[in-house]
Amino acid sequence: MKTVEKSLVKELISQENMQHNLSVPQLVEKILERNEGTLTNTGAVRATTGKYTGRSPEDKFIVKDEICDTFINWGPINQPIEEVYFENLYQKMIDYLKVKDEVYSFQGFAGADANYRLPIQVITEYAWHNLFSRQLFIKASQTELKTHQAEFTVISAPNFKADPVVDKTNSETFIMISFKKRIILIGGTEYAGEIKKSIFSIMNYLLPQQDILSMHCSANVGLEGDVALFFGLSGTGKTTLSADPHRRLIGDDEHGWGPDGVFNIEGGCYAKCINLSQEKEPQIFNAIRFGTVLENVILDDDTRIPDYANTVLTENTRAAYPLENIDHIMSPSVAGHPNTIIFLTADASGTFPPISRLTKEQAMYHFLSGYTSKLAGTERGITEPQATFSACFGSPFLPLAPARYAEMLGEKIDIYNANVFLVNTGWTGGAYGVGERMKLSYTRAMIHSALEGELNTVETTVDEIFGLQIPSSIPGVPDSILIPRYTWQDKVAYDLAARSLAMKFHRNFENFVEVRKSIKQAGPLYKG
Repeated sequence: MKTVEKSLVKELISQENMQHNLSVPQLVEKILERNEGTLTNTGAVRATTGKYTGRSPEDKFIVKDEICDTFINWGPINQPIEEVYFENLYQKMIDYLKVKDEVYSFQGFAGADANYRLPIQVITEYAWHNLFSRQLFIKASQTELKTHQAEFTVISAPNFKADPVVDKTNSETFIMISFKKRIILIGGTEYAGEIKKSIFSIMNYLLPQQDILSMHCSANVGLEGDVALFFGLSGTGKTTLSADPHRRLIGDDEHGWGPDGVFNIEGGCYAKCINLSQEKEPQIFNAIRFGTVLENVILDDDTRIPDYANTVLTENTRAAYPLENIDHIMSPSVAGHPNTIIFLTADASGTFPPISRLTKEQAMYHFLSGYTSKLAGTERGITEPQATFSACFGSPFLPLAPARYAEMLGEKIDIYNANVFLVNTGWTGGAYGVGERMKLSYTRAMIHSALEGELNTVETTVDEIFGLQIPSSIPGVPDSILIPRYTWQDKVAYDLAARSLAMKFHRNFENFVEVRKSIKQAGPLYKG
């Protein structure tokens, strides 16, 4: 079998058409010159991503080789592909980019903790993808660039499409990771989120090998140094709820938890923009200024003012901006060990309590379950919320078995005595289409009480179906919404919906045969 050396990348980046580490103004100029995007009224750049407005999980592959074969949790999420097909695509992509008029490279890092950061390189066909990378990853200083040696390289070429018959892909789109070559190939999709999540996927492979728990969560720190983690899939509120004017933001999506505490994997935020307003989310709204990348947001033709309520392209509209666009951030993005851990779920069934306190065993159960509802637009083909279980609140990005991450989290909860809560940012008073979304002001009040320690000893009521400990009262939140059954007019319909969801939990947990009995018993009380 022919072996393709990484020297192909070195050859590519040494070409005259390669633009290295352009500044934000230079990249914005390139984007406008090449008609890749439009300038908005705040100076942000708006780009559209064509037919793919979300991730393509069925098109993601990991090269099966002697380096990673025994470690990867192979299956529908981590689909194997033979080395020869990777190498053929790699060669063809390099040849394709060599003849482009311009190609762009960014050198930086993943991981704010200098002891564990990974030097990375992102090579892109589009200038706006390079700006996206520059804003979301950690930039290297001019001094660091002189000695920067990328340990992983992303190559993104949206207009290069695979031939499924020849390349053994599932479609024209592919996201292909080689841990042996330390290269990621992305083609056939303009959705920039694939770049971000491919780096997260490799960090989820590399960090646990250094005894660092990699986590799909946002994080912030209070005035007293108390650290909070917010776990949840896209659309559950990680970015919104961690952007608190009374706390300093560590990061909005990806973190590591090591012996010295928590650190951000990224250098920016990738916030959902659907129905964004200055009144409800001022920090995110005000962060969208010069250098920010807006994805698939509709603009007024004359004023170039974004219409964040317009979903004609997708509900998965996004803003990518650097952390420094947010007030009250941790710089560098590192902090101590978490005091409070919050699991976020957007429950479309309307049966989950808005907040509940978890025992350590319940925390492990719900971390492994990772229940939420996929929201429209987050992935191709999702047009309305669908109940789903995503282990560790991030199974699409976990190369290793979920139990590996869960065991690490359980150990850290024990060691650092963290308090854990489950928060429903989804529906109340009925299921999706009947009930209404939980008010953000109520969710913020609940989380504030949790962070202040007010819920650690408050009297609770045990939910008869789910076994969750529901606080009897919370300042600023009506008692009437704390127990979801009381919010439904049709109590029989609630019971049926809640029992149905409980059984889905039990069926899903059958996947975790190696889990201790005490954790299995921490699930819903109703067993059919």
